Amino acid sequence: MTRKPLQRSDAERQRYRLDPRTLEMLVCPLSKTRLILSSDKSELISIVARYAFPIRKGVPLLVIDAARRIDEDEVEALRNRPADPD
Repeated sequence: MTRKPLQRSDAERQRYRLDPRTLEMLVCPLSKTRLILSSDKSELISIVARYAFPIRKGVPLLVIDAARRIDEDEVEALRNRPADPD
């Protein structure tokens, strides 16, 4: 049996939105460097440590057990990504 990904309404996404001021205070638990919000706003990414930490219901899970490794292609794409106007 395959599971369908959860589809959230706009209201629910807004409710669980990560506050930009909070993002400015957070750092990678491994490298202690700044984190980047993913384009879809579902992960905080550490380019230095090469980990993507999930955000669940507006709460960043900054533990290695919850993170996924990112490869060099993804890191390069993040480095070349234009700045987010938000």
